[in-house]
Amino acid sequence: MIGRLTGTLVTKSPTEVLLDVHGVGFVLAIPLSTFDVLGSPDATVTLFTHLHVREDALQLFGFATEEERDLFRILLSVNGIGPRMGQAILSGVSPAALKSHIATGNTGALTAIPGVGRKIAERLVVELRDKIASLAPDAGLLAGTSGEQSRIRMEALLALVSLGYNRNAAEKAIGLALKESSDHEITVESLVKASLRHASK
Repeated sequence: MIGRLTGTLVTKSPTEVLLDVHGVGFVLAIPLSTFDVLGSPDATVTLFTHLHVREDALQLFGFATEEERDLFRILLSVNGIGPRMGQAILSGVSPAALKSHIATGNTGALTAIPGVGRKIAERLVVELRDKIASLAPDAGLLAGTSGEQSRIRMEALLALVSLGYNRNAAEKAIGLALKESSDHEITVESLVKASLRHASK
């Protein structure tokens, strides 16, 4: 079992990387959350891995952190979620937000993730709430957030990423902006503006 790889980043895309490890090229499927924190080609990177075995193929998935890999493996335990959907879910929401949505039963926010319908969202909550609780001491970040607020938060995150901020920095900036805001009618525009003040510090 391959648990971790350290090597030279040859090429990267939002869904896949080629990693040179002592002359051997490994192709790894990755979520967008991992892509956001990878360096430029020729950088030395370490990825935590999961090997998915099928009758007709072996597929290697790579993650920037063990937390991402653990969440990916937990997602695979849900009926109806395969590795590609697990990858897509981690591309559509940060690990902290995903754990919060599941822990608080926020199916509205889960269905805002591309590819996740109502049935899958309900399965995620029912089947993973206890598992996530043991992994999620920080899951209170979005506790009590409505589906509409989660949509605004996600659109603000996408806006910041499109402006060139990495996903982790954008998440932190949005979290700080939301803590300071007492406006329950916050809009995407106002959240982005407030977040930019924190992201620029």
